[in-house]
Amino acid sequence: MTASDLVDDSPGQPAPPRSLIVTVYGLYAREVGGWISVSALIRLLAELDVDAQAVRSSIFRLKRREILVAERREGRAGYALSPYARSVLETGDRRIFERHAATDDGWVIAVFSVPESERQHRHQLRSRLAWLGFGTVSSGVWIAPAHALDDTRDHLLRHGLDQYVDLFRADYVAFGDPAEQVGRWWDLEALQKLYDDFVAEFTPLAGRWSGVGRGALSDQEAFIDYVHVLTAWRRLPYLDPGLPDTLLPATWSGTTAADLFAALRSTLADPAHEFASSLLTESS
Repeated sequence: MTASDLVDDSPGQPAPPRSLIVTVYGLYAREVGGWISVSALIRLLAELDVDAQAVRSSIFRLKRREILVAERREGRAGYALSPYARSVLETGDRRIFERHAATDDGWVIAVFSVPESERQHRHQLRSRLAWLGFGTVSSGVWIAPAHALDDTRDHLLRHGLDQYVDLFRADYVAFGDPAEQVGRWWDLEALQKLYDDFVAEFTPLAGRWSGVGRGALSDQEAFIDYVHVLTAWRRLPYLDPGLPDTLLPATWSGTTAADLFAALRSTLADPAHEFASSLLTESS
């Protein structure tokens, strides 16, 4: 399994059931021991118009990818997050929910070489560097803003990939315009399109919630909307390296999208949690 297995949605396509399941586990399972019974998961996903067969099929895929682990508790069948999935979700929490001002304080450079006899680690390393926000300078030289250093060091050490990589702090001194160079290292046009799509899709939803009183819409509706919003949003911070404003296009909509997500989270998270908790309690 690679970290990208937790954020493998196809941009612009409806979220598959397995992505909704990962969102539900990330939001609600960890606070109840990381485990949800099959029956409770089926009930939760039914609220999202996912039928029981699709849930079971998606669970099988997530188990095969070592994201979920089968476990019985008090005689009931259920699934727990694997230790690796927990660690990825914990790192992801900082990327998804915390906003940090991106400062122009240099770069972290990852230089790696993997023997051909261990080429499976080459794919893992590239996937995890991309997940950590790195762009490609050349085949074995990857770059990210300096703020990615701590997460990069911790992640590579935790998963035994440090032996293939050297990390450097660096400044760009010549011979091009850094604002032009970042467009070669990352596909900012594609990321801009994803942000634009997120804003276009969920701005009407924000308007619907802001235009009514708190009691006019139910906790159930908040749960449905929040899971869809978070599932659509959570892949974007993994694709965004967190560049300072001086290196971004003038039309950049990432800040607008982040503001929209923050507003929706502020409105939806608590009532969604109330609904999910009540359902999980009833199913326990």
